[in-house]
Amino acid sequence: MASVTLHPIGQVHGGRIEATDDDWGASRAVIRLDPARFTADALLGLDAFSHAEVIFLFDQVTDDQITTTARHPRGNPDWPRVGIFAQRGKNRPNRLGITVCRIIAVDGLTLEVEGLDAIDGTPVLDIKPVMAGFLPRGDVREPDWARAIMADYW
Repeated sequence: MASVTLHPIGQVHGGRIEATDDDWGASRAVIRLDPARFTADALLGLDAFSHAEVIFLFDQVTDDQITTTARHPRGNPDWPRVGIFAQRGKNRPNRLGITVCRIIAVDGLTLEVEGLDAIDGTPVLDIKPVMAGFLPRGDVREPDWARAIMADYW
């Protein structure tokens, strides 16, 4: 397969400094776009949306921490072993994270958000507005362990 090269569009500033597993709901951070690549026009109109999807890089995950097989989510033996693509852990092959967060403010090249589960300094790869038409159609199904993980996440 061909390789892909991505360039960060910006960086997370503020919020948390450690990647912990829970209580991300009230976390506020600012995403600053790279002024060498963008002008304020890049965020124009985003303030009309309530939420944005932020795609970012788990840049502090080292090569030896990457998982490509099955494991117990969060190392909990009470939960079933599931493949890396059946969970949302940070130790993914391409280290990509994605979060839907609430838009607090848009100002020039900065986007203030709430509920972004990325830490200070994290490279941001893309931002997309959340549109109802792209939300899941029909019922969303998930196993009990996935609901248990999310009980205290936000």
